[in-house]
Amino acid sequence: MPVKNRFAELLPEIAGWRRDFHEHPELLFEVHRTAAKVAELCRSFGCDEVTEGIGRTGVVAVIKGKTDTAGKVVGLRADMDALPIIEQTGVAYASKTPGAMHACGHDGHTAMLLGAAKYLAETRNFDGTVVCIFQPAEEGGGGGREMCADGMMERWNIQEVYGMHNMPGIPVGHFAIRPGAMMAAADQFEIVVTGKGGHAAKPHDCVDTTVVAAHIVVALQTIASRNVDPLKQVVVSVCTVATDSTAHNVIPQVVKMKGTVRTMDFAVQDFVEQRIGEIVQGTALALGARAEVHYARGYPVTVNAPENTDYAAEVAKAVSGHVDTDTPPLMGAEDFSFMLLERPGAYIFMGNGDTAMVHHPAYNFDDNAIPFGSSWYAGMAEARMPAR
Repeated sequence: MPVKNRFAELLPEIAGWRRDFHEHPELLFEVHRTAAKVAELCRSFGCDEVTEGIGRTGVVAVIKGKTDTAGKVVGLRADMDALPIIEQTGVAYASKTPGAMHACGHDGHTAMLLGAAKYLAETRNFDGTVVCIFQPAEEGGGGGREMCADGMMERWNIQEVYGMHNMPGIPVGHFAIRPGAMMAAADQFEIVVTGKGGHAAKPHDCVDTTVVAAHIVVALQTIASRNVDPLKQVVVSVCTVATDSTAHNVIPQVVKMKGTVRTMDFAVQDFVEQRIGEIVQGTALALGARAEVHYARGYPVTVNAPENTDYAAEVAKAVSGHVDTDTPPLMGAEDFSFMLLERPGAYIFMGNGDTAMVHHPAYNFDDNAIPFGSSWYAGMAEARMPAR
């Protein structure tokens, strides 16, 4: 199952779709043009069913094999949304949408899955059903959660699900995956410290919220260094600190801080949420202030099921001959995790070569990766549901 010759033939067409998406990026759930084009193309391929509006603006395309004696259903997912970044690639097909660009390669993911859908609809060389999932709002909106909440898994009886993301720094044609925790949970917190403001020359008449906030920032770092097993990955970062004063000689009444927590283990995630509350409240009380903590769970840990990881790695090896099956986990987050909470499956990285990192204004998806990605998507369907 090497790179399929059909994708070499289709490369100009698939790259054309990708560049069109790149030129017209859309954010979060507002992917109306992208979703409409995806649905139109899937219908033109002869997909058996194309449904729009799943998870608000997601698209689901169903392709049935030549036979369906096994009754197996495999989901393949790509994300469609862009980022609020001003593009600096200088390419001829650069973004025409002010303040938005495809800086994470979702244009490539969508195009590769479309290529696989076209091929699978042509050949139908599998025994079962493929469900192609085109998801909105991966970049912070939780589109994967919304599609699942819409009953996608049950409606189409999806039994296992697979996703892919390009990765700069990995050579084009190479893949990387690991069983278990692959990407982190991403939570957010906001801390509001209230003291007693006043003149900076009379700190004894005040409860200095900046000092309290500084102690909290330092104390929170003990969660990773002193509270959590050193072999468990955790990041607690306070990223913004703002007061209700801009004067150089005023001790502020209120300080607000915002930050993020990244964890790779559900139990550690629970512990860190609890510990942040204890540290913030205890530190504020010790220094005579009051504090509130608002903690919000974000994307869960992305956990690859071991057996499905093996399936994904086998197809990747067959496609390219190059797959790292013990790639280090990343502390970034991915809302494909919501789909993996509902069904077993796996998430794999595919090389984008020596390019700018994702989320950088000079990033661009490498079209040379398309045949490998489309072959992997199609290969997953054929390998998991071999024709009888």
